[in-house]
Amino acid sequence: MKGIVFTEFLELVEDKFGLEVVNQIIDGCELDTDGVYTSVGTYSHKDMFKMVAKLSELQNIPVPDLLQIYGEYFFDVLSKGYPQFMDQPNSFVFLESIDNYIHPEVLKLYPEAELPSFDAKMNSENEMTLLYQSSRKMSDFAVGLIKGAAGYFNEEVIVEKELKDGDGEKVMLNIKKIG
Repeated sequence: MKGIVFTEFLELVEDKFGLEVVNQIIDGCELDTDGVYTSVGTYSHKDMFKMVAKLSELQNIPVPDLLQIYGEYFFDVLSKGYPQFMDQPNSFVFLESIDNYIHPEVLKLYPEAELPSFDAKMNSENEMTLLYQSSRKMSDFAVGLIKGAAGYFNEEVIVEKELKDGDGEKVMLNIKKIG
């Protein structure tokens, strides 16, 4: 997993909960890196799960909720860092572009990146499905990213998850625009 995911997570924790909580997370987890990350490095996704679980324990917020909150926050980071990907008319067109445009461009910059796949299908003007597939099983983070994309395009969505396998590697995300 790219280091920017780790560095921005720790930024979010510091902004929302303070530096003391960041230190409690790092001190309270057995991390492969001892809590030292650079934005361009590559690290085990297991460290992210350890830190999110520790934050959940410290703040009494469920892990899925934390991953969604972080996904929304991280979308904002990505939209500012990569404005060339944001030239889309709405969130659904943007979401359709992930596997066919955005991820191939990311792989040009980071050939070793292990990216999730998103098979998008438009069901109607206001409904779409995304089949999320990833060995990292971070569909809640993906839900946050989707909500972040909707917010970026001044839209409001409801995202429902449907497991397609028992362990979370394949999840159908049903997205409906509201309002």
